[in-house]
Amino acid sequence: MDEADSQRPAGSDAPAEPEKTALDAISGAADRFARLAVELHDTGGVQETVDAVVEFALQALNCSHAGVALSVRGGPQIPAVTDPVVAEVYELQMNTRTGPLVEAMRGRDSILIPDTATDERWPEWTARVRALGVRTVLDVPLTTAAGTIGVLGLYSTKPDAFDADDEAIARILARHASVAVASARHDESMAQAIDARKLVGQAMGILMERYEIDGDRAFEVLKRYSQDTNTKLRDVAQQLVDTRKLPR
Repeated sequence: MDEADSQRPAGSDAPAEPEKTALDAISGAADRFARLAVELHDTGGVQETVDAVVEFALQALNCSHAGVALSVRGGPQIPAVTDPVVAEVYELQMNTRTGPLVEAMRGRDSILIPDTATDERWPEWTARVRALGVRTVLDVPLTTAAGTIGVLGLYSTKPDAFDADDEAIARILARHASVAVASARHDESMAQAIDARKLVGQAMGILMERYEIDGDRAFEVLKRYSQDTNTKLRDVAQQLVDTRKLPR
């Protein structure tokens, strides 16, 4: 028995290298998501948030391209992609209102296309996507209690690129992204509402000084012009502040 054998604990025929490797991988993934959570918390708005999400996806997952589509009034919006190919993939679906992106946004379930060469669910779309060099597609919805707010799209130029671990990581990433995007949208909405109130207040001040009326009367004037011209109250106020004139 050599010196190394004499120092090995009794009953341990071989070191548990696979178990150690798995634990290291889990610890590494946890560290990356912890850093992502901090980064998303510190971002300044929706655009910065989705940019951080797609960049993280490229680092953490076995994908060639990534993108985020957000649900807004009038249809999906594409605020972040890592390659122009992703924008084209999205636009093909938005124009036809069919495909995994549309289905994931409607049904709130992840959709995996292991190979665009063999998938038969959206034949016309998969043929065009395959022509762009995309072979594997994974669309994961971004959901909150209020509903689906978008979709995280992951794409690979190789078939069968995403395994069960990749899907699990993608779902965790989507949950982080959902919370961060919803929070950023709320913050932006609040900031816009505060700005609008300040703007209306400035416009009211102009009317009060010019026509020697009180605040209630000045607000009624702005509201009437908004209704008569079918213009948002904020825009009426903006025009008055900028030009010192009310819309006609």
